[in-house]
Amino acid sequence: MSLTEPVAELNTTYSQPDAAAPPWAEVAGVLAAAEMFWLSTVRRDGRPHVAPLPAIWLDGTLHFCTGSEEQKAVNLGANPNCVLTTGTPELRSGLDVVVEGAAVRVTGEPRLRELAALWKSKLDWDFEADADGFRDGNSPTILVFGVWPAKVLAFGKSPYTQTRYRFTA
Repeated sequence: MSLTEPVAELNTTYSQPDAAAPPWAEVAGVLAAAEMFWLSTVRRDGRPHVAPLPAIWLDGTLHFCTGSEEQKAVNLGANPNCVLTTGTPELRSGLDVVVEGAAVRVTGEPRLRELAALWKSKLDWDFEADADGFRDGNSPTILVFGVWPAKVLAFGKSPYTQTRYRFTA
């Protein structure tokens, strides 16, 4: 799905006076440049599960992969809603970004080959792609998911800002 320019809504309650919402291009740039994200999912019993993983921003969607037996894949099988976060560990600089959405399995060899090439160029990870996912040697199929943002939050730290990006169809 292609991402259109979202509407930025600066939360003035949690932003410094006279602060402005970061432009969407800056937020998308953080998503494109980041290598590591934190994926938050929910177990069947309602307990949260959080795991660090690499993700790739392509065509307005965050993509990540996981083994079919890993906790995050099991959780997404029951409830596809998730959150991916990235940013900086600094208090007074940078931009932290939170992406909320539903994880959808990515299948189809052309798209998976494109993503495998990006994993190689950005992260130096070698994956082979087939119609169902990635392969890494003799391992079982590695599932690939895409999260199209339902909502994005950006937290600026110099100046302090809190901005919600709303997407319209």
